[in-house]
Amino acid sequence: MTIKKQLKTAKRIFLASPHMSDEGYEQEYVKEAFDSNWIAPLGSNVDGFENELAKMVGVNAAAALSSGTAAIHLALKAAGVGEGDIVFCPTLTFSATANPIIYQNAIPVFIDSDYKTWNMDPDALEQAFEKYPDVKAVLVVHLYGLSADMDRIMEICSKYQVTVIEDAAESLGSFYKGRPTGTIGDYGVYSFNGNKIITTSGGGMLISNNEQAITKSRFWATQSRDQARHYQHSELGFNYRMSNVVAGIGRGQLKVLKKRVQRKKEIFKFYRTKLSEIEDITFMPVNEWDSPNYWLSCATIEGDISSIDVMNELEQYNIESRPVWKPMHLQPYFENYDFVGNEVSEKLFMTGICLPSDTKMTDEDLTQVVSIIKGLWEK
Repeated sequence: MTIKKQLKTAKRIFLASPHMSDEGYEQEYVKEAFDSNWIAPLGSNVDGFENELAKMVGVNAAAALSSGTAAIHLALKAAGVGEGDIVFCPTLTFSATANPIIYQNAIPVFIDSDYKTWNMDPDALEQAFEKYPDVKAVLVVHLYGLSADMDRIMEICSKYQVTVIEDAAESLGSFYKGRPTGTIGDYGVYSFNGNKIITTSGGGMLISNNEQAITKSRFWATQSRDQARHYQHSELGFNYRMSNVVAGIGRGQLKVLKKRVQRKKEIFKFYRTKLSEIEDITFMPVNEWDSPNYWLSCATIEGDISSIDVMNELEQYNIESRPVWKPMHLQPYFENYDFVGNEVSEKLFMTGICLPSDTKMTDEDLTQVVSIIKGLWEK
């Protein structure tokens, strides 16, 4: 049996997986939900999670929902996006950013990335506004925890008086010039999916300083049930509210967010330091105004050895990695929608890799990953 086959049966090193607190904070809140028999949607954990997260990031209100996708959907609805409206959206993102545009029967126009941030290119955004001046909303993503160039983006959007929605699903704990990502635009969205920096197993949060809009979003999220003795519905509603049990996990996870960010940062710095001697590898950009949460440690690889080669080699050792997001304008479902930009997002996709960034990884795990990658260039 070869060494690789032996190592294939070793413990799996994940890209990113749930990491509950050592202190058991989550279990305390979940136990409270069980002890009170309040395990259905709503309850003290839901209220507490909303209030605690809103206070942490410094906004007036938050709505705990079933997913980050639901939060984007309700943000678009709150912004008045409807049938035939145009919404600008980064092309380099997960489909959950773009899908809710379709839910509202609106039209996505995809905007390219720049190399400086890996996020929405402000120059391409300006070009898009020149082509489509009547835009209802702009979705901005903070990819892999990296902040978009929000000053320029907000300046452009302000000129056209358009609503800005920040998809901060991957960037809870990141800061742009000292401000938490998700709090700069009109609405912000966080995700607590199983692979995020903190998790509730599944869930999301919509935040805003517009308390009235958040109150309305909660209403929509609970099937738009009117205030009446009987069941009455004057608007279309959705089953989007977070359960009291799940919210309890979130409250516990909030207590360890800073620890998780610190570990993610250590992982990124380890990779960048140990692999800096390989000229073919360039790590994701961290700008002077950016304080990322380093959700995933990402890089581009150009040369005789490709990012796919590295991913395949790591998989031989039971180590998970993955490509950078495939741009939306290249996806079969979205290929007929307009795209503004050059080929930056395509290049990042073709050369990009997300390295294992699990906060439960040991230094020995990190050393193994680096050793395997270096070995490809030493053959």
